[in-house]
Amino acid sequence: MERRCGIASLTCVGRIALTLLAAALCGSLPAQNSDETARLLASFNSHPKADIAVELIKKYEGMHDRFDYPYYGYGHRRLPNENLSYDMTEEEAEALLRKDLAVRYKLFRRYGKDALLLTVLSFNVGQGGLLGHGGHPKSRLVRKLEAGNRDIYKEYISFRCWKGKPVHSIERRRKMEFLLLYEP
Repeated sequence: MERRCGIASLTCVGRIALTLLAAALCGSLPAQNSDETARLLASFNSHPKADIAVELIKKYEGMHDRFDYPYYGYGHRRLPNENLSYDMTEEEAEALLRKDLAVRYKLFRRYGKDALLLTVLSFNVGQGGLLGHGGHPKSRLVRKLEAGNRDIYKEYISFRCWKGKPVHSIERRRKMEFLLLYEP
């Protein structure tokens, strides 16, 4: 099945295989058992645009190598007591990515149609940057959604800066994410 921008979805068998592989890799999550992980993965993978989200992150993150420590695969940050290798296959890296996205998706499910968009954004900027953390307030994007206002293009694209300066490649990424994942 073809998707816009040449991003193809996985077959049902491929999805099942990736789910099983991700569940095997999820043993490093201390607060979750394998049943909980499988439920999270099933919830995330059931979203109609989950495959597009995964392909977008794979495109913009690329496979990380030893020079990107502590990041592995397609941007997974190594957790304490987690045993990972830079020699992982693309399938293993995608399974790890799906697991990470499923955990984040659980945090954003209450935002309904915007849950997947927030999940993908948080993969790059962190959930603390969106939901607030410590002394940092919630982002304008989240506050606007909580107020019932879904006119969020400007706020979404505003997450395009690195060290306080706008970066055109990040802006292109945000625009592509919004174009493909936003549900009116």
